[in-house]
Amino acid sequence: MSQIGAPHGGTCPKSPRSRTLRTVATLTSAVLAVSALAGCSADDAADAAPVAVQDNAPTPRDLVADGGTLRWAVDAAPTTLNAFQADADATTSRIAGAVLPALYTLDQRGRPQRNPDYLESAQVVETEPKQVVLYKLNQQAVWSDGREIGAPDFVAQWRALSGRDTAYWTARNSGYERIEKIERGKNDLEVRVTFSKPYADWQSLFTPLYPKQVMGSPDSFNDGARTTLKATAGPFLLKSVDAKSGDVTLIRNPRWWGQAAKLDTVVLKPVPRADRADALAAGTLDLAEIDRSTAERISLALKDARAGRNGAQAALAHGPGSSITPSKALKSWALAHGSDEEKAEEVRAARKKNQEAIARYASAQDTLATYVVRKSLEPAYTQLSLNGESGPLSDERVRRAVARAIDRQELAESVLKPLGLPAKPPGSHLALAGQAAYKDSSDALGGQDTQEARALLADAGWVPGGAEQPAGTKAGSEAEKKEGTEKETEKGASEKKEEAEKEEAEKPAKSTATPAPADAKKKSDEASGDAPSDEGLYIVGDDKPGDRRAVPAQAAPGAGTRVLTPAPAAALQGAALQARAEALDTRPEALEAGTGSVARAGAPQAVKPDRGAAGAYAPRGTAAPAAVPGAQQALGKDGKALSLRFVLPSGPGSESLRTVGDRIVRMLDAVGIRTEVTKVPDESFFKDHIASGDYDLALYSWPASAFPATDARPIFAKPEPASDGSLMVEQNYSRVGTDRIDQLFDQAAGTLDEEEALELVRQADARIWAAAGSIPLYQRPQLVAARADLVNAGAWGFAAPRYQDIGFEKDASPKKADKKADKKADERTGEKTGEKAD
Repeated sequence: MSQIGAPHGGTCPKSPRSRTLRTVATLTSAVLAVSALAGCSADDAADAAPVAVQDNAPTPRDLVADGGTLRWAVDAAPTTLNAFQADADATTSRIAGAVLPALYTLDQRGRPQRNPDYLESAQVVETEPKQVVLYKLNQQAVWSDGREIGAPDFVAQWRALSGRDTAYWTARNSGYERIEKIERGKNDLEVRVTFSKPYADWQSLFTPLYPKQVMGSPDSFNDGARTTLKATAGPFLLKSVDAKSGDVTLIRNPRWWGQAAKLDTVVLKPVPRADRADALAAGTLDLAEIDRSTAERISLALKDARAGRNGAQAALAHGPGSSITPSKALKSWALAHGSDEEKAEEVRAARKKNQEAIARYASAQDTLATYVVRKSLEPAYTQLSLNGESGPLSDERVRRAVARAIDRQELAESVLKPLGLPAKPPGSHLALAGQAAYKDSSDALGGQDTQEARALLADAGWVPGGAEQPAGTKAGSEAEKKEGTEKETEKGASEKKEEAEKEEAEKPAKSTATPAPADAKKKSDEASGDAPSDEGLYIVGDDKPGDRRAVPAQAAPGAGTRVLTPAPAAALQGAALQARAEALDTRPEALEAGTGSVARAGAPQAVKPDRGAAGAYAPRGTAAPAAVPGAQQALGKDGKALSLRFVLPSGPGSESLRTVGDRIVRMLDAVGIRTEVTKVPDESFFKDHIASGDYDLALYSWPASAFPATDARPIFAKPEPASDGSLMVEQNYSRVGTDRIDQLFDQAAGTLDEEEALELVRQADARIWAAAGSIPLYQRPQLVAARADLVNAGAWGFAAPRYQDIGFEKDASPKKADKKADKKADERTGEKTGEKAD
């Protein structure tokens, strides 16, 4: 997710009053990502998609040394230790994963698995009259203060997160608000949870589980768990948080009842992404997520080592000393020892500076050669967000034109192929390859097609030369009236000119290629801005028709209202789009409601206001704007040029995003869409631009969740007007949504039939594609630098880290490795001393 897509380590802004998704960083770590959607049918589409394997040096525990300290880079010191608060971040999540109970964790395919360290079993034992889940806890599970984990902890967490007591400053309550009561079972190790209404994603609850000392009162929840935890129950304990450095120290838990942690200590060290290459070169980290440039530098160091070159030789081959030729060296020596003392002093200072740079590079390369780069795909995808609240992108045809102009495969390959990772663009907004809910529904929108993109833009009225037309020359009586007024004004002074213009206007009708009468009328309409296909679109139920002129359709018999309908050509393509998205909807209730494909074939359907913009597609085969040269010309409409504001983060960790942004700009330029690229500071990217809606196009990422019915709903929920007149978007920063998408999410979360829930999620995804507010581009690469002797750690992909298994190989223990590193450092020091003496 790290924020995902923009600066690393950021999080999507959240509102405590909304059903917010966990922070992006939290979900990325997979500590909080669990789901009821764990099953997989035999024909599951997820199994056919490529999945990047884990790269974490898996090693049996008996080959892992006992003891040692792991120095693990994090983006920042934790702002809170309470994962359910709005400012919780990736560091909060990492700490929670090591010291608190997780009832379910994710496997490498992103599917939830019961954690036997805490649960003997958990299952739905009753469905009527209400859903009841029975948890049977591990009888050895205890908090660090010796108290058993039990029903009181479940009750306290439910009450804190249910949303009923506003004194708790919670970031989310999804699922907890559906709980009716929690009771003790037959004994202290059984917990019965009764739901007021069915909840498919019940497995997402109580992870992480906090002790009642934290959740028991608003004061302890709001403030008591920000800097310390009164009790924990994981393989590690929280020892300290250094207020100055931000270092978080975790130590082995002596009360841990499971397999003992291999490491003595884990130190989470705040190191910004831009500083990690230097930290690794200095040997102060053992494990760190890195960017591509740092990964390439480590790879180069390893290549040098395999070729038998040490750091000093590498510095002369491709480092600071690579530009020094024998002739330059001789000249430099001569000047340094020459009779011109002033010049000699200047050259000696430069030579000293250069030697120091060579020494630093040599030392860094030698140290970097002790690391390896482990890589996989993050459980997150980078998307192009299209802000549909206002402006050109409020028209679905323009959004779809943008989507059809973009070659997602090319973008995915540009990012992932050089890293040797699978480069297939995601086919779903709600799951990634390998997950049970995954199915490629991108055909609901269609792939890259320049001609289709141009046709969609033309259908929306954006044509070459349109920016040169006077504003307000629209179809209908207004245009005619304006034209008449202008003629009245100019009549006396320019009669001859008007006659010449009239003759020029009549030329198309007199050309050799005389069109049929209907075609001639159409071309004439288009020339005057009176074309029905461009102006005759009103979306039933749309409260923002803009300036488009509405053409009333014939009212149905007995109807008391005039229904406005889209232009015929656009409506045809819109119907085809909905047919694609609804093809999945074959449930009995869908057939009864007339939304399924079988029902559509049997009877006429009633108009539904939540279907999105009918007529959002130009018909397949519609000619693009006349000539290819015109397509290169900037498009316009009513005297206004088509230009979109593309906002990108400017920080050093966002180079890859900006590179992708440059490619997108060229792709849009090819269809006549101009972009104004605005680069903003990382710290303001989300808060001041994405969350506030101050953009047209933007690149950022969302995490995949193992329970999308709950977690993805706020991201794609239809924005609703607030009481103060503002728009409540939850986390739907594209501001594009429909009632039907919301209904599908709610139905998926409310069914206990696993296969039905999966199918409903897939149907929701097809409609999200059709709405064209978010275009998934590629799954994010996960690059991790790890000491070569560090095992069971690295690029985990979907899976949650198993903290107790992380350690150093027995035959390459930390102390031995440190001694070897010290010996190499001494040897390098001796070599440098000799060089300087020379």
